[in-house]
Amino acid sequence: MSKSELAARAGVSLNTFSRWCQPFREELAAMGLQPHQKVLPPRIVKYLVEKLCIDT
Repeated sequence: MSKSELAARAGVSLNTFSRWCQPFREELAAMGLQPHQKVLPPRIVKYLVEKLCIDT
């Protein structure tokens, strides 16, 4: 899933979604997420959905 798809499911812009992810950047980096990666691996999508309470 892309960041923009996940942002759309959350009902926010990509910029807002990126700001929401800032507090978790260290955990996301430890999980292998690159700073400008557009497509998110399933484990990262699951992590963000749980942390940000996004309905999928």
